[in-house]
Amino acid sequence: MINYEVMFILDPTLEDDKKEATIETVKEIIGKEGEVGNVDVWGMRKLAYPIQKKTEGYYVVIEFKAEPTLPKELDRRMKISDNVIRHLIINKEEK
Repeated sequence: MINYEVMFILDPTLEDDKKEATIETVKEIIGKEGEVGNVDVWGMRKLAYPIQKKTEGYYVVIEFKAEPTLPKELDRRMKISDNVIRHLIINKEEK
């Protein structure tokens, strides 16, 4: 298994329960084929530039271990989610 990290920014206008539900959904997607590691919720932060006319976002970072096929599926699912405004998946083992 390979070490990965996903950082995603949630829509700041979401209610707290929807933010938590989205985080749990991402953890479930990872948990089906991999292992969820450290979950770091940064909370509300100012964005470097406006995204969809929003200047703030709710940041979450999740470390996980998975096979190389999981990041593609996770990327696909996050792209179609209305709650996620940006995301980035990185392989922590690449140099």
